[in-house]
Amino acid sequence: MSRIATDGPRPIDAAAAASMVGLCAIWAFGQIAIKLANEGISPLWQAGLRSGGAMVVMTAWMLARGIDLRPTPGTLGWMLLVGMTFTMEFVFLFSGMALTTAARGTVLLYTAPFFIAIGSHWLLRDRLTPVRMAGLVLAFGGVALALSDRGGGPGASGDWRGDLLCLAAGASWGLLTVIVKATPLRTERVERVLLGQLAVSAALLMAASTLIGEAGLFAPSARVWAGLAWQVVAVASFSYVGFFVMVQRHSPAQISSFTFLTPLFGVAFAMAILGEPLTPSLVGAAALIATGIWLVNRR
Repeated sequence: MSRIATDGPRPIDAAAAASMVGLCAIWAFGQIAIKLANEGISPLWQAGLRSGGAMVVMTAWMLARGIDLRPTPGTLGWMLLVGMTFTMEFVFLFSGMALTTAARGTVLLYTAPFFIAIGSHWLLRDRLTPVRMAGLVLAFGGVALALSDRGGGPGASGDWRGDLLCLAAGASWGLLTVIVKATPLRTERVERVLLGQLAVSAALLMAASTLIGEAGLFAPSARVWAGLAWQVVAVASFSYVGFFVMVQRHSPAQISSFTFLTPLFGVAFAMAILGEPLTPSLVGAAALIATGIWLVNRR
C-alpha cells in the first residue's frame, strides 16, 4: 500500500468529506460513460482502450513523482494474477452494461464491499461482527430486489444476463481486493499495483475483443469519445490518484464508508442523463445496498 504518514491518519474534515463525495459522483458517472461509449465502441475494445489510456496517464504521473515503475522483487507473479482478475472484472462489467441499464449495473457492481467482507472473514481473519452481518443481509436483500425488478417496459429494465454479469463484476472486484490484502502486494505501492492491473488488462481485453470478432470502433461521435475520455481521465486516472491521496491522509475504513453514495448517485444520474425509469424496486435496492455498504465499512 502507499505509505501512510507517520503521525497517523488525519480526521475526516469538511474538505475531505467533500472530496470523497466528489469521487463517488465520478465513479457513479463512470457507468453512464460506459453506456454512452457503447453506442460506438464494442464493449471489450472499449474496456481495453480505457485501460490502455489510463496506463499512459498513470505512467506519466508516477514518473513525474519519481515513483519507480518496476514491481518489487517477488511480486511479479501476484501482479499478473491481479491483472487477470482485473481483466475479468471489466469483461463482466462492460459486457453487462451493454445488456442492462446504467442504474441497475451500478447498483449490482457496488456489491463488491460485501464480497470483500466475506472473503476477509474467511481468509484475513477480519471477522464479521453482528453489525457487519446486518449490512450483508441488507445488501443481498437489495440485490434480490434489483434482480426482481422488471419494471419500465422492454429494454428499460435490462436483460437479466446483463444484471448477472454486473453482479459477477462486483464479485471479481471483491476477489481482487482480497488477493491484494492476502499476498505480498499488501506492502507494494498501490500505484504500481494499479499500473500492473492496467497493463495486463489492456493487452488481454484487446486480444479478447479481436478473438471474438468485435467490431471495435464502429460509430465514432463526440458523445462516444466523451464517454471514453471520462473513463480514462476522470475515472481510471484522476479519481484513482485522488483516492490514493485520501487513503494516505485518512483512515481507509472511514474513507471506504463514503462509497455507499455511489449506487445512489448512479441511479440518479441514469434517470437524469439517460432517461432511465426510476422504479420503486430499484430505488429500494439502491437504498438497501447503500445502507449495507455503510454498515459493513463502519468502525
